[in-house]
Amino acid sequence: MTTTTHKRVPIPKNGVDYRGKIVLAPMVRSGECPSRLLALHYGADLVWGPETIDKSLIGTTRRVNSVTNTIDFTRFSSNGSKNAAIAANQRESLIYRLHPAREGKQLIYQIGTANPTTAVEAAKLIAGDVAGIDVNAGCPKPFSTSGGMGAALLKTPELLCSILRALVAEVGTPFEIGISVKIRLLNDPADTEKLVRSLCETGITGLTIHCRTTPMRPREPAIRAQLRMIANICREAGVACLMNGDVASRADAEALMAEYGVDGAMIATAAETNPSVFRALADGGMAPWEEAVHRYIRTALDVHNRWGNTKYLLGQMIPGKQPAYKTMSRSKSYSELIQSLKNEPAFQRAANCDFSDEMVELARDLDRELEIGAFEVPKMSKAEKKRAAKESAQTESKTLPPAGTKRTADQASLDDHHNATEKRKSDVSVDVASGTVAEQASTITV
Repeated sequence: MTTTTHKRVPIPKNGVDYRGKIVLAPMVRSGECPSRLLALHYGADLVWGPETIDKSLIGTTRRVNSVTNTIDFTRFSSNGSKNAAIAANQRESLIYRLHPAREGKQLIYQIGTANPTTAVEAAKLIAGDVAGIDVNAGCPKPFSTSGGMGAALLKTPELLCSILRALVAEVGTPFEIGISVKIRLLNDPADTEKLVRSLCETGITGLTIHCRTTPMRPREPAIRAQLRMIANICREAGVACLMNGDVASRADAEALMAEYGVDGAMIATAAETNPSVFRALADGGMAPWEEAVHRYIRTALDVHNRWGNTKYLLGQMIPGKQPAYKTMSRSKSYSELIQSLKNEPAFQRAANCDFSDEMVELARDLDRELEIGAFEVPKMSKAEKKRAAKESAQTESKTLPPAGTKRTADQASLDDHHNATEKRKSDVSVDVASGTVAEQASTITV
C-alpha cells in the first residue's frame, strides 16, 4: 500500500499554517479587536482583521498602549485638508488596534491595495505584530473596486500576482511570515482554474475562496461546484486552501472540509451573531446569546472599544424581539448600557452574566475618555473643523517671514531650538499609551 505525500509550501518561522483551521472571516465593523478576542475565546483557530487600505496605514504612528495592553496605529485627521495644521486639542484617529498577548500569534492582517509599492510599504509597518498578511481580492463594494482594489483585482490578475510576489519577497521573507490572498469565484470555472494556478505560483502560503461570484450578495446561496477543483489545485501547489460562504458553525465547517477536501474554513455572518459558533460541541457548543453579549461588553471595556462599534455589534448579537434589544438601542454610553441591562430579566436569569461594580466603574471611566453619555461635550462639525484648520494655517503663514528673507542669527538659534524640542517630543510619543480614540477610519467590507 502506497501513501501519497502532498507538496507543502514551507511555513515561515513567525507564520502560521492555515491547514486544519476554522477562522473568523475579515468583516467590516465585526472584525475589530473585541470581536476577534471573543472569537478566539470561543475557539477560533485564527482571526482576520477588517480590510485596511494600504494608504490609510502609511503615515501612522505605532504606539504601545499601556492602559489597554494593545498596539495602536494612529494618525491625526487632516479633515480634508492637504496641509492641515494640528490643533492643540485635536485627537488622533485609530486606524488599527491589536492585542499582542491575546491575538498576535493568531491574527492575520488583511490589506486593501492595488499597488505593489504601497502594499509593501504598509505591510512592513505591521508585519512584526501579526502572523500573516492577506490581500483582499474579493470585496465587491464600489468603494473598493472603484480604486482597483478588492474584486477588481480579479480582472487584473497580472497586477494581483505582482502585488503578492512583492509582498512575499519584501515582507514575508524578511519578517518570516506568510502571505495569502482571498478571492471570489469567476463565472467560468476555466477562468477560476487559470487564476488560482497563477496565484499559487507567487509564493503564497494560503488562499481563501469565497464561494460566490462578484455580483452575488450574501443572501444568495454559496456556490460549491468549483470548490473541489480549487482545493485540488492548491494541494498540488502545496498552498493551504480555505473556503468561505455559508459556514454556520465549527461542526458545519468540519463537514464541509471533509466533503470538498479543503484545508480549512472561514465563518462570517454566523460569528457576527454569536462568536461561540467556533466552540466544539464537546466543549459546550454554542453559548446562550446572553453569555456572549455579556462577555463581549466586558471585552469591549477592556480594550476601550469605540462606542459606535460596540453598539453596532450588540445590535447583531441581541435578538431583535428581546426587550434587551430596545434597551441597548436607547443607550448612549457604556454606563447607560450596563445600568439598563442589569435590570433586564434575561440577564438576571442567565448564569455568569452579572454586571459587577467593577464593570460599572470601567464603563464610567471609558465614557469619560470617549466623552460620551454624562461626559459628552459639544463637538465641532466637519465644516467647522475644516474652517478652524484653515484659519490656523493662515495664522501660521502670517507669522512666517516673506520668501527669500534671511534669518538673523537669533532667529536661526530659536528655530533650531524649537526643532530639536519638537523632535524630542516626537521621539517620546512613539510607543507610549495613546489618548482617546476617535472614529475608526478607512476600513471596508470584504
